[in-house]
Parts: sequence; structure tokens; C-alpha cells
Amino acid sequence: MNTTAQKPPKKSFKIQMLAAREMAIIQSVNRLLAEKGFDAMTVDEVAAEVGIAKASLYKHFTSKEELACAAMVAAMGKAQAFIQSVPADLAALDKLKAVTRWTMSLKLQGLMPSLPSQNSSLRATLMASKDYMDGLMQVSDALGAWIEEAQAQGRLNPSLPAVAVLYTLFARACDPVLEFLKMGEQHTETQILDMVMSTCFDGLSAR
Repeated sequence: MNTTAQKPPKKSFKIQMLAAREMAIIQSVNRLLAEKGFDAMTVDEVAAEVGIAKASLYKHFTSKEELACAAMVAAMGKAQAFIQSVPADLAALDKLKAVTRWTMSLKLQGLMPSLPSQNSSLRATLMASKDYMDGLMQVSDALGAWIEEAQAQGRLNPSLPAVAVLYTLFARACDPVLEFLKMGEQHTETQILDMVMSTCFDGLSAR
């Protein structure tokens, strides 16, 4: 009996090229969403940046909403990978700090897609995306468990609902304070991250 594992069939050159183009499109959308936001971004800009015709872009994604959704699915995938990379022996609060700092670092680098809080057509597309919703639930469950553990250990305010803490941490991904401080050109990115991490986890009261 031949027990040698069979290698998966090699993808054709055409399929590899289509996958590479799709990745380039998603990366472009991610950057434009970070720079301009969903409302200001246009499909024409995405096509021009990738260097393809608008008609070719529509072969991959049929609408602006689908473009934004693909970028958010990719962002969720990165978040899941980072969460899994956090050392298991860290304290729960330190795990939360590591994820929050990573998120804000992406924001400062212009790599965090910025979406409107209210947009019915985009919201409907995101809610209908199994990949996006599964990613969101996995990220929320992981952070939620760490929040409850940190509260039980007395390292986070136990009187706050865990969901309120979760949304506060999510909000750091689109915190304008980061960009305002960067525009001032008075602090390094490390200093900016330290300051916003302090206001997020320590508050503003004198210590």
C-alpha cells in the first residue's frame, strides 16, 4: 500500500495571477479606507491604483461595499493571527494591552481600514458576510474572555460591563487622537502609543 501523502494539485498560472490581483485590490482598498474612509473612497481610485480597468475590477468585486467588506475580512484575519500569536503565559490584561497597542500601531501606519459607524448598504454587506462575522465573533470572544479574566483578577474595573470595555478597545482602531498627535510632530510613534495606551488603560485621573 502506498502511504506517501499526495501533494495538492498545483494551481494554474491564471489562478495564481487572479489571486495576486485580488490581493493587490484588497491592499489598495485597505490603504484608501485608512486614508480617506468608505464614503470618500471610489471604485475608480481603486482600479487606478492597482493599474487595471474598472471593468476588470468588477470581475472580482461587484460593488464598493464588497470591496470594503473584503478589506475588513482581511483585517479580521490579521487580528485573529495576532491574537493567536500572543504568548499564552501573559496575564490577561497584558494580552489586552498587546492587542490594543498592535491595533493602534496599524492605525498610525495608515494600515487600519476606517469605516463609517452608520452606513446601511455597507452594514448589510458586512452582516451578510460569513467570513467577516465569524472573524468578528472569534476576535470578540477572545478579547471578551481576557476582559472578564482581568476583571476577576482585579486589574480592570469589575463594575464595567465587559462589552463596554470591549467596545472601548475596538474604538482605539479608529481613534483620531493618534493622528492628531502624529500631525503635531512633537512626539515619536512610540511616545504616542505610550500616551494613548495610558489614557485608555489608566484613565486621566492623577496617580
